[in-house]
Amino acid sequence: MTKVVFYKHNGAFYGFRETGHSGFADAGQDILCAALSAMTMLIINTMEVAYAADVDYKIDEKTTDITVRCKAALPGNHDEKQQYAVQGLIYSYYLQLNDMLEDYYDCLDVSAEEHAV
Repeated sequence: MTKVVFYKHNGAFYGFRETGHSGFADAGQDILCAALSAMTMLIINTMEVAYAADVDYKIDEKTTDITVRCKAALPGNHDEKQQYAVQGLIYSYYLQLNDMLEDYYDCLDVSAEEHAV
């Protein structure tokens, strides 16, 4: 099962951590794993390139654990447009994964937690 925990601070989404293999299908055939990987890289690249935000991320190639944090999503750190763009992007990912739970409830777990920055 892939677990995705979204990080919030005072209600603002600013990052997430993905752990585990989905187990939906064999390696190389797992459409859920492929979708999660593609969406995660889209999120990282959009924040870094399109929104010019500093993104702190780590990808463990062996375990496939991924941690992403972007302080630009938090109030007071950057300009307001960037803050809302980054925050909205991460929140959209949260909503998308929650929609996917209907079809992949045995392979995906999604939650959001308050975290200190």
